[in-house]
Amino acid sequence: MSGLTGVSNFVGSVGAEAGSSAATNKSTTPFAGMFRSMVEQTSALDQKASETVTGLLSGQGVDIHEAMIATQKADMAFELALQVRNKAVAAYQQMMGMQF
Repeated sequence: MSGLTGVSNFVGSVGAEAGSSAATNKSTTPFAGMFRSMVEQTSALDQKASETVTGLLSGQGVDIHEAMIATQKADMAFELALQVRNKAVAAYQQMMGMQF
């Protein structure tokens, strides 16, 4: 259950950033920094999933449910990052199509 904290912390931090920027308009983390952080967290979850699967296959005492949970966390984090990227690209394309 502690592995979900990485994804939930990221989702919680995104929500907190959005709420605080709308309320105070102070300098916050730019989108590039937030996206970089998300990619790093996704990479860390992927690395942990790889380690648990390797540990399971080599018989190092990793339970199958731990490996499956780590794999699912990495998959969810990747899907979230992919959807954020897709939305950012769509917004960029829409802005580039605007006429001023």
